[in-house]
Amino acid sequence: MKLYPLFGGLLLLAACNQPTIKTTEQLNYPKTRKCDTVTNYFGVKVADPYRWLENDTAAEVEQWVAAENKVTQDYLSKITFRDSLKKRLTELYHYEKYSVPFTKGQYVFYYKNNGSQNQSVLYVRDGIASTPRVLLDPNTLAKDGTVSIYAIAVSNNQKYLAYGISRAGSDWNEFYVLDIATGKQLDDTLNYSKFSDIGWRGDGFYYTRYAAPAKGSALVQSNQSPMIYFHKVGTKQSADQLVYEDKMHPKRTLGAYTTDDEKYLVVHSEESSDGNSVMVEYLSAVVNVASMLPESPFVNVVSNFNSDNTVIDDEGSRLLMFTNKGAAKYRLVWVDLSKPDSSNWVNVLPEQENLLQGVGLSGDKIIASYLDNVKTRLYVYGMDGKMINEIKLPGLGNSEFSASKKSPYVFYSFANYITLPTIFSYDVAVDKSNLFAKPDNGFKSDDYITEQVSYASKDGTKIPMYIVHKKDIKMDGNNPCFLYAYGGFNISILPAFSPGAALFLEHGGVYAVPNIRGGGEFGEKWHEAGTKLNKQNVFDDFYAASTYLVDNKYTSRSKLAIHGRSNGGLLIGASINQHPDMAKVALPGVGVQDMLRYHKFTIGWSWANDYGTSDDSVQFHNLIKFSPVHNVHDTAYPATLITTADHDDRVVPAHSFKFAATLQEHQKGNQPVLIRIDHNAGHGGGKPMSKQIDEFGDMWSFVFYNLGMKW
Repeated sequence: MKLYPLFGGLLLLAACNQPTIKTTEQLNYPKTRKCDTVTNYFGVKVADPYRWLENDTAAEVEQWVAAENKVTQDYLSKITFRDSLKKRLTELYHYEKYSVPFTKGQYVFYYKNNGSQNQSVLYVRDGIASTPRVLLDPNTLAKDGTVSIYAIAVSNNQKYLAYGISRAGSDWNEFYVLDIATGKQLDDTLNYSKFSDIGWRGDGFYYTRYAAPAKGSALVQSNQSPMIYFHKVGTKQSADQLVYEDKMHPKRTLGAYTTDDEKYLVVHSEESSDGNSVMVEYLSAVVNVASMLPESPFVNVVSNFNSDNTVIDDEGSRLLMFTNKGAAKYRLVWVDLSKPDSSNWVNVLPEQENLLQGVGLSGDKIIASYLDNVKTRLYVYGMDGKMINEIKLPGLGNSEFSASKKSPYVFYSFANYITLPTIFSYDVAVDKSNLFAKPDNGFKSDDYITEQVSYASKDGTKIPMYIVHKKDIKMDGNNPCFLYAYGGFNISILPAFSPGAALFLEHGGVYAVPNIRGGGEFGEKWHEAGTKLNKQNVFDDFYAASTYLVDNKYTSRSKLAIHGRSNGGLLIGASINQHPDMAKVALPGVGVQDMLRYHKFTIGWSWANDYGTSDDSVQFHNLIKFSPVHNVHDTAYPATLITTADHDDRVVPAHSFKFAATLQEHQKGNQPVLIRIDHNAGHGGGKPMSKQIDEFGDMWSFVFYNLGMKW
């Protein structure tokens, strides 16, 4: 018996027994060794027989991965229409994709993908009407397209572009610097950065870095003790100046950015994925710092983690801040740094019935984005908070915008489930929008209809849901249906065009997206209603959505596929445990499947605000009720395709490994339980287009085949 250190009332005991193998009528799954690993959580002994799969670099795990991938690819290769499906999917992906442009001085910056490039290219124009030129093309950085741009920031003097890159989808970043006028890359190279802002000041910038990870542990090691450094362009990283660290709280993230006039450094800190503190340092002699806070260069604006706060602008000793402190649906306020307590904040845009999504400045005007029952509306306000006009959008959907205080132009996008993202420029002075970019991929939007319905969840709460389908569809219960949701981390799932969804719609499918609790669509209360001890609401909301679709004859259980990624992968895992007959096909992607150990890897500890952790007795007893790995049982599960990737250091692949092995062991039906493990890919961000088409082509082939859809 081997004893491990005690923590939080836990005791680990480990010993191995002989390998076991589980087969179904159709498939022979790889042998997956089991160990007698048991953890004692507050007197409850919990088995963890596949814990050895957490060691993703071990030779035995690599062999298991190869064997599982072979079974999966052998299965998928027998789907006769797989290649033609991927060909059509490639065609639907092939359209010009633009980001929302942003301005800095004379320059206009934006990303563009010509439709066939693995990564989008950063372009710059010397003015809105000038000829664009390529500033940074990440496709030249790796032949397989697995290097992506993580973040960019333009210096306030418009001389430099600082940018971070990610390799193979990892959250680890490297930072470099370009000369904007010439496009030349300078010698600056910064390593060991993660989750970093870029805050320019003169010819240097603030960024966040960590200590170098131990060899072989970069993709699993817990990320702790971040530090904020200042880097001066033209110097080595070893000469960077340490600006701030919090040794007393290693499990906090840190970030830093500057106001546009470079008068203030804003340092924010987080204990979880939701809520941040804010403190500011005077970088210019705006007021007498010593008279306000004699023992520190920083002024604490928000000292706890109960709200989300972003500094938008400054004026003298006042900060303009976007916050949900004292306003669950957000507001815009002035904060006087001579009396920063929230009781002294002055509303500019007070909380309203609709969620305030974001704000920006264009000259002396405020641009504000509101979410009206999961539909975006854009408005122009004066600095006194009085509305001037609404920016009319082309229809009901989602819009993102960018605005600069020194630019008369606002750029915004518009998209929904049947409309490709279109970009507009908006002249604030004359209240006029002009088309900037309108892509086309041949998808016939006019053939489809989008409706928004409302249904009752288990506790009676009304949940909105978008449903998209062909106009001439028959409501006879025989339509294939694809149900997607997320439900967590205050993230709003808004209407967006998806080539995969378009493919499904073209073949008579019904595409449905419920805005379940845990998300941010209706503010913080909606979010909190799907967290910690309320997490079961999320699963109930999702199941109720499927029931609505069946009861109203959109589909049937035997024609339904369910999908979610990341936190949504947890949703799918928990749902098929609680309701194995809920759907014919289940697709848990890069999911959080082991709720008792998620916080022990990389940045997992920061999700505790949504989930709680097994270190706490009350939260443990809640988590064990729905943790997917721990609730698999002998039953007939749906046809299941689990997806993950070897460089996912957000939700480490061990979650999916353990879930797949456990499902394969307990599957009592004849449906396949497969896992697809991508190589040189991460959680999803920055994934090259070729890999996206390959992964989603396999996923949709699995869906079409198992729903009996005609190709």
